[in-house]
Amino acid sequence: MSATATRAPAVQVRGVRKSYGELDVLRGVDLGVAPGTIHALLGSNGAGKTTLVKILSTLVRADAGTASVQGHDVAAAAGRVRESISLTGQFAAVDEVLTGRENLVLVARLRHLPDPGAVADDMLARFSLTDAGGRRAGEYSGGMRRRLDIAMSLVGDPPVIFLDEPTTGLDPQARAEVWRTVKQLADGGTTVLLTTQYLDEAEQLADRIAILHEGRIIQNGTLAELKRLLPSATVEYVEKQPTLEEVFLAVVGETDGSASAGKEPS
Repeated sequence: MSATATRAPAVQVRGVRKSYGELDVLRGVDLGVAPGTIHALLGSNGAGKTTLVKILSTLVRADAGTASVQGHDVAAAAGRVRESISLTGQFAAVDEVLTGRENLVLVARLRHLPDPGAVADDMLARFSLTDAGGRRAGEYSGGMRRRLDIAMSLVGDPPVIFLDEPTTGLDPQARAEVWRTVKQLADGGTTVLLTTQYLDEAEQLADRIAILHEGRIIQNGTLAELKRLLPSATVEYVEKQPTLEEVFLAVVGETDGSASAGKEPS
C-alpha cells in the first residue's frame, strides 16, 4: 500500500445534502479525495458539481452531512479551510487592465506575503508566463489567461485547489495548456478536485473519477475500475482514423505552454 493510500483524505464528504426550496440538488453525497491526487467530479449540467464545490469552499452551507478539508470542518472551522484551499471558477478572474505580473503581485499583497514581486516572478516562471508578464492580461490568449488565473489561485501554495470546469469555452490548444498545468500541480503534491462535464478531460487527467448524477455519486473509482463495469469489448481490427481534434492540433501546431501563444493584435 502506498504512503498516499495510508494518509487521511485531503477532502472528506459524508452524507452531504443541499436543497433550494423544493429542488434537491445534493441528496447524500459521500466522497474522499486522497492527498496529492487529481479526483474528477464528472456530471452533466445541473448535477450538483458546483454546489458541492461551494460547500467545500465555505461559500454555501450544507443542509445536512459533514465535509472537511485538510482535517478542518467546513462549517466549524471555515477560516482554517479557506487558508488551506484555492478556488478557480469556470471563468478566469484576472483583471484584464493589469499586466500578468501586476495581477500576481496584487494577490500576493492581499495574502500578506513577503516580497510580492519575487512571488509574482516565481509564479510567472512556474507557469511559463515570464515573457508575457509585462503585457496586459486582456491581451492574453484564452489558455494563457486561464494559466494566469490558476497561478493567481496558487499564490501562497495552498495544499488543495478546486477547479470548477476550468476549460469551459476554451479551444483545443488552450485546453491542452490547462491540462498540462493541472498535471503539474498534482506532480508537485497539490490535491486537485476537478469538476467537469467533459468525458475526455476526466479520462486524461484524473487518478479517480466520481460520477455525480441527480445529486448522488453513483460510481467512484479509477478509470480502469469504471471500464470494468461494462462487458469486455469485442476485439476487431479496424483502420484507426485521426480525430478532428488531432487533425486540428497537427495542422495549427500544438502549443508547448510557452507565453508566445498570445492573441493576434487587433
